[in-house]
Amino acid sequence: MLNAVSLAFEVTWDPGLRGILIVAVGITVLMGSVYMLLATNLGSRLGFLVAVGGLSGWLALMGFVWALYGIGYKGTTPHWVVEEVVTSQSISDTSAAHLAKARDLSTWRKLPADDPSRGEAQATASAALVTPDSRVKAFTAEGDFKVLDAYTIGGKKKNFFNNWVPGPHPPHYSAVQVQALDLVTVPFGQTPPPPKVNTQAPVQTVILVRDLGKLRVPPVLIMLASTIVFGITCNTLHRRDKATWAARAAVEA
Repeated sequence: MLNAVSLAFEVTWDPGLRGILIVAVGITVLMGSVYMLLATNLGSRLGFLVAVGGLSGWLALMGFVWALYGIGYKGTTPHWVVEEVVTSQSISDTSAAHLAKARDLSTWRKLPADDPSRGEAQATASAALVTPDSRVKAFTAEGDFKVLDAYTIGGKKKNFFNNWVPGPHPPHYSAVQVQALDLVTVPFGQTPPPPKVNTQAPVQTVILVRDLGKLRVPPVLIMLASTIVFGITCNTLHRRDKATWAARAAVEA
């Protein structure tokens, strides 16, 4: 019993302990060695202030670069989220949708098959329809249905000014319509026939909304926090220098 508990503890906590040890060793070797050199030359307090000032200044610059290019420590990237699934007997009938805009897809822009945005929305819809723990699961595998059409509406127009000028982002929706395939029994050794849509099966219209994510929020927070620490450290060092200069002037006088 004791061995089983020990084994479970090791399997469960080994990755976490390993990560903690790696971070602790990295901080001790990299930051600790710099602080040790500064402390031996400037003293423990002044060396600590200089080390913290250098580290916070470097983190502020890194946070600015990460936020500018969307790299480094990133937040959630833009992605599609399933809003609802409308089941109907006709590809043109989506009147049962809770979203008012989705009740008439004729006003939406049809996405061609080679459109990159269609591929991303189609992948999200297909994964949601077959994921076991999904609230919109309707099929057991992606080979059980075929994507008929995809549409989109809303969002900002893609041009140079809209990409750089801040402002409100109107909701961006996409609709992906799928229908089940005919179940075919293929005898052993024979080539399966091309997949054929079961026209009697209901049409599943997956309505998705675009989540813009928070890609640059973590680096911006790191930049702001590091800038504050850097400013406080520099102010402390400046006041210390002023006090030192005043003491030297008083001695010389």
